[in-house]
Amino acid sequence: MASSHSSSPVPRAGRDRIFLKERDPSPPRCRSVRSLPDVCPKEPTGGGRGLCEGPSVVAEHDRWTVYSSKVNLPAALNDPRLAKRESDFFTKTWGLDFAETEVMPSFYLPNITREHFGPYLQEMAQRERIHERCKTICPNKDDVDAVSSVTTNHDKSRAELEQVPKIFMKPEFALEDPATFNTVLPWSHFNSAGGKSSRDVASSKLLQEKLSHYLDVVEVSIARQISLRSEAFFHAMSSQHELQDRLQNTQQAVAVLRGRTANIDRVMCEGPLRALRTALTRNNCVKLHNKLKLMAAVHQTQPTVQLLLSTSEFVGALELISTTKEVLQQELQGIHSFRHLGSQLCELEKLIDKMMVEDFSMYARSDLSRSLKDEPQVLEKERLESLVFGLLRQRKLDFLDIYSDEMIMAAKAIVTQCVAESVLHIEEIDTEVVTKLADQMRVMTFPQWFELLKNVFESFLLFLQRIKATLNVIKNVVLEVLASNQRNRLLEEASSGASCQEASHSQSLLQGEAELAYLTHEGLFISDALNEAQQQQQQQQQAGVQDQSSVVGSRTQQSRTEAGGSDSAFGTTETSVSREQSFMYVPAFIMTLNIDRSAENMMPTDLELNRVMNNIQELLHSASDISHDRCVKVLTARAKDGSLERLSSAEFVCLSQAVEGFVRDTEELCGRRSVSLRGALQSQANRFVHRFHEERKTKLSLLLDNERWKQAEVPTEFQDLVNSIADGRISLPERKIPGPEERRPTEFLLVNGQKYAVVGTVLLLIRIFLEYCQCVNDIPSIATDMLTRLSDLLKHFNSRSCQLVLGAGALQVVGLKTITTKNLALASRCLQLVVHYIPIIRAHFETKLQPKQFSVLRHFDHITKDYNDHIAEISAKLVAIMDSLFEKVLSKYEVKAPMPSACFRNVCKQMSKMHEAIYELLPEEQTQMLFLRINASFKMHLKRQLARLGVVNDGGPQHGLVVVDVAFYTENVQALKSLERLDLNMAEIWEQKR
Repeated sequence: MASSHSSSPVPRAGRDRIFLKERDPSPPRCRSVRSLPDVCPKEPTGGGRGLCEGPSVVAEHDRWTVYSSKVNLPAALNDPRLAKRESDFFTKTWGLDFAETEVMPSFYLPNITREHFGPYLQEMAQRERIHERCKTICPNKDDVDAVSSVTTNHDKSRAELEQVPKIFMKPEFALEDPATFNTVLPWSHFNSAGGKSSRDVASSKLLQEKLSHYLDVVEVSIARQISLRSEAFFHAMSSQHELQDRLQNTQQAVAVLRGRTANIDRVMCEGPLRALRTALTRNNCVKLHNKLKLMAAVHQTQPTVQLLLSTSEFVGALELISTTKEVLQQELQGIHSFRHLGSQLCELEKLIDKMMVEDFSMYARSDLSRSLKDEPQVLEKERLESLVFGLLRQRKLDFLDIYSDEMIMAAKAIVTQCVAESVLHIEEIDTEVVTKLADQMRVMTFPQWFELLKNVFESFLLFLQRIKATLNVIKNVVLEVLASNQRNRLLEEASSGASCQEASHSQSLLQGEAELAYLTHEGLFISDALNEAQQQQQQQQQAGVQDQSSVVGSRTQQSRTEAGGSDSAFGTTETSVSREQSFMYVPAFIMTLNIDRSAENMMPTDLELNRVMNNIQELLHSASDISHDRCVKVLTARAKDGSLERLSSAEFVCLSQAVEGFVRDTEELCGRRSVSLRGALQSQANRFVHRFHEERKTKLSLLLDNERWKQAEVPTEFQDLVNSIADGRISLPERKIPGPEERRPTEFLLVNGQKYAVVGTVLLLIRIFLEYCQCVNDIPSIATDMLTRLSDLLKHFNSRSCQLVLGAGALQVVGLKTITTKNLALASRCLQLVVHYIPIIRAHFETKLQPKQFSVLRHFDHITKDYNDHIAEISAKLVAIMDSLFEKVLSKYEVKAPMPSACFRNVCKQMSKMHEAIYELLPEEQTQMLFLRINASFKMHLKRQLARLGVVNDGGPQHGLVVVDVAFYTENVQALKSLERLDLNMAEIWEQKR
């Protein structure tokens, strides 16, 4: 058979990566010699299906391995397509459970794909092309000889195989098929007449020889293929023999080694190991004895705890319980006789927790309900510190809530007690009839109630001082626990540093002891031995750390004692005493055990302790808020019927000062700015301001409704009031006792050297807004509200005076016959006086306001604008009066003799009356400006009348008559007082007629 190297040089890849040989498109007789397949082809020769389409081991080498051969070699050669009987072979040898399974790919090997070889193929592609080109140009001689030899053998075997008919190569070949049988044995060559002739015998011999030749050809081809692969089979057999020899040598060496080891164990190890085993047995007996002593000590825990509880030593009892629980969990775990002791200790610990909570509640109740005077601030300080330490140890961090509840009840009792004591000294109040506290407080007069309020304030200040002292004691205990936690951390760091230095030395000792324990104890593992050795090392280190902690504790205690802090020093002493008392009842050998001291871990963490510190501060703030809330109750109970709104300014100022003083004292004491009492006072102040404002607004309205708008005399007290304002005192002066020589009222009010003719209402208005300023001086908190109300009052005066004067409302209200020019001028001057004082009031309120409240000052700007507009409207009204007069008189003017004309005489007469009415009321500058506007109106009407009459500046008779009248008008106007230098400029009336 041909070798696998006899295939064509350039194979092509078919499906499933099987390399198929190229077909030659030329006819069969012209094709090159083809290599024979490794097994029998389906078609021996010729067209149709070529030999390459048959199964070939060589062509399918990527799928066939030595593991594919599951039966004997002849069966594999005779049937290369693997019949189904291989399962029968394996199940017969290895049982029915045997089955062929697919080997799972390794998880440690990556999945290699064609992309991984991409860079290599790209790099080698150029070299491959060069190599192929070189092979084509100059092929190797040996390769050419080998190829020619293989090709010759291949062609020879191919020619021999082609002699075999194709029918024997077909897969469906079967002799039982009549057609196949007749084809193989052609009976037509034999004589069918019966008998055997010499021709038939010759034909049968010839057919037999022909078939034998076919068989020989096939066997030779098979033998040739076997000879090509014989080397691999012989190599496998030789490898098996060599492996058996090596295994036999190894078995002999192991047997010799075991014999020598047994001799060494018998001669050198048995005696020494027996001595070591005896020593370890003795150590176990000592441990057992210690366990029994420990059990005896633990058995006495409950009687000792009962003894401690009888003397209220809660901390010592808790320490003893904690230590016993740790011993049970670490040293006596699994002891059957103590199986219920752990649960009993837990229940006992819960009972102690409940007892401590009840004891703390009783302490808080007795401390807060005792008398506030002539008693120490802190009651039973040692008891309180012991309780707080025990509660902290048990992580009962909500004990401050109990104190808060008792604090609320005590605050209510303080108010009740103060009211009861005050009522006892008031005979007018019958407690059997008036039973409620609020009704009793409303029945009191203001001085009596004010005295009660001051007593409540004083009591709550003492109450807060006592709470602060108690909370300071609790805070000192918490600080001591924090300091203890920090010391423990320092000791742990020191011990960890020492253990790191001895780590290398102890590691070798541990390893040696572990190996010894493994050799002497059956069933003891090296890890257990390591743990035991490590525990012994930790016991030694624990002894050193305890010595170091005692030194650190003594130094800390000495430094705190030298510092002289009574609270903190006592806290340290109490802590150490409590721990000594707790450890005193524990046997000494228990303390030497290597157990985890979770008693220290039972203490809260630094974060929890800091939270407790914050809760203590919040509790002090809460006490301040509760005190303020109870005071608010007293305030609102009195104000329910509106009695606080009816207080005088002085009384309300006293109330405000008392409240502000109490609030200030509580803020200094507690460090908390409470807003409830200030808010209640502000609410009452708003009501007071509202009533204050309504009374004065009503009073101003009544004054305006009765005002006849005539000039009033100015009493001396109002002049003194104005003078004090000019001196910078924005407040009501004290009432002076009238002397024997009283000054008479003046006609005008002098303000900074200027005369103001005023009405009586304006004088009272000045006093009213000074009352507003005085109220702001006494109660600064109501400055914003008072400013709003004062601006409303000023607006009301402006609008109401405008309605009465400009709107002529005074005709119906007070029965005036008409609104004269004198009334208008007097109203204008009064408004000017108010405008003069608005900036002074604004500056005063600005000093009482916060910078963020300055926006409310814009009300004064709006008021000033409204007043100036009103003044301008009054001036316009005076000009309008004369304007209507000029229009009426000049409409009848005629240019004719006699001169001056009656019309001009009438105009000059009215001008004189106007001047006489306003001269003494308005200042000179305003009078001149007013008459300039009146003169402009006169010129306008005269110019219009002359244009209507057709009089022009032509020097004619009419022009002369008009000049005489104009000269008469100018002379009369300039003859008026303060109008001598007034430039009337009458030449503008002359214009040429167009």
